[in-house]
Amino acid sequence: MIGAIIIKKKVRSAFNYLNKRNIPAFLAHWAEDATFIYPSDVSVGGKIEGKKAIEKWFQKFLEYFPELNLTPKNVCVQNIFSLSGTNIIAVELDVTGKNKEGFVFQNRGVTMINTKKGRAVLVRDYIFDIEMLKKSWGEEKG
Repeated sequence: MIGAIIIKKKVRSAFNYLNKRNIPAFLAHWAEDATFIYPSDVSVGGKIEGKKAIEKWFQKFLEYFPELNLTPKNVCVQNIFSLSGTNIIAVELDVTGKNKEGFVFQNRGVTMINTKKGRAVLVRDYIFDIEMLKKSWGEEKG
């Protein structure tokens, strides 16, 4: 149970680092060979492999969204006793922001995190409102 408390605290802290635009701190617990999957409904979506490529993706992400707040609402941990083993974490998020074109948006989603030896090896984002996702990326006018 203590494992789940620590993991939840780390996950919330990681999203706080992203909100503060501190990408190195955000990626501190990602494996070098991690994979990140962002919804392919937008041109920047798809599978990004390797921590360096993921870092570049998040740099571009934060450049496109000068105002962004990802708020974890619920964090669920599959193996509540594991601190540094294999685990699966689900994070329900509220997302608010403004893109570089001035479009203000709100959305919700879930991030699934697979860990191995305490490091994220696979992270998948699922966004609930795909039309809003497209609009926030400037790919659909609204």
